[in-house]
Amino acid sequence: MKTYAIAGTGVRARYMFAKPIVQDWRETSALVGLYDANRIRAERLAEECGGIPVYDSFAEMLADSKPDVVIVATTDSTHHLYIIDALLAGCDVISEKPMTIDGEKCRAILEAERASGRKVIVTFNARYNPYVTRIKELLTEGAIGEPTHVLFEWNLDTSHGADYYRRWHRRMENSGGLLVHKSTHHFDMVNWWLGQDPLEVYAYGDRLFYGATREERGERCQGCAHAVGCEFYLDLSADPVLRAYYLEAEHRDGYIRDGCVFDESITIYDTMSLNVRYEGRKTMNYSLVSYSPFEGWRAVFHGTKGRMTAEVFTSGPRSDEPEQTIELHLHSGETLVERVPKRSGGHGGSDLLLQRRLFGPAMPDPLGHEADSMAGALSLCVGAAANRSIAEGRPIRIRELLEGGGESE
Repeated sequence: MKTYAIAGTGVRARYMFAKPIVQDWRETSALVGLYDANRIRAERLAEECGGIPVYDSFAEMLADSKPDVVIVATTDSTHHLYIIDALLAGCDVISEKPMTIDGEKCRAILEAERASGRKVIVTFNARYNPYVTRIKELLTEGAIGEPTHVLFEWNLDTSHGADYYRRWHRRMENSGGLLVHKSTHHFDMVNWWLGQDPLEVYAYGDRLFYGATREERGERCQGCAHAVGCEFYLDLSADPVLRAYYLEAEHRDGYIRDGCVFDESITIYDTMSLNVRYEGRKTMNYSLVSYSPFEGWRAVFHGTKGRMTAEVFTSGPRSDEPEQTIELHLHSGETLVERVPKRSGGHGGSDLLLQRRLFGPAMPDPLGHEADSMAGALSLCVGAAANRSIAEGRPIRIRELLEGGGESE
């Protein structure tokens, strides 16, 4: 049986790691310690999990609980601190995505992993979605020949998308923006689908919807004079988890969970597009918009034998469809349609499949679903390179981030 300790006890750690370990995987895994900079949150989670020990410092938790594996689910910009300390203490690490937010921190993690001889796994649950997996299988089987180009469009709706502008993610120095925090999933999917490393990125980004684009704004939803009639109003007190973990804990560290999405202090982009060049002369065009009326994504693959189209709707009028389709249009004139039934559970059933790999008995991994530190590095570096490209107005090579030298992060 492996033992696990968690750094960062917010909502993601609660439903993705802590509660599943103690409720679903107790025959193979045990949760032995919790740490959060806000002790109130850690105590709430400890109570829900049956009285797991809560520690006042990360170092104390490592020394006392002696976990086999540390799960890092803190603010993105601090991931490297906990990952490195855990590795050097002799622990393996499971890192919530993104592994970190820039090249400098990424290099420090990779060096600590080499020096320690331990292992970092990054939780790219999107790989485990059965629909995403079927795309990987078709590409691996050569269904459209050798893939040459990907057009990838991702839309966040004004429910999910807006939430990033309320939380700590709204500041670039905390999250690396959505091109790192959110798009790390998307870039990893493409890296995994193609089986190729990204080489160079050129990007554009802007803030056109959120931020200081509306005169009627306040500091936060709680007590806001514009609450009535605001379509973005969030009542933390109405949700028992948000109330317990954030509203009732905010006096401890001052973290506001319901910041105004039109606050002028927001520094991340809401509209983004980029071009990526891969090994083998493959390319990708990618866009992310975080204020769409519906949520989902669309990927079009071109290959030497044809074209494949995949499309997902997670909100809006088509989100209740029982299956998802993959269309193949071949140069031979043949058209094929694959139908993949939807699965229940978090993120289309992918959360459970990821948890099974992390916390269950060892099992084969023929398609390489488990993502290591280099997968985490290449994914975050596409986003970090895009941020630098936007700032500097030039293409950025991934090796500039992985090898360092001349970067201003």
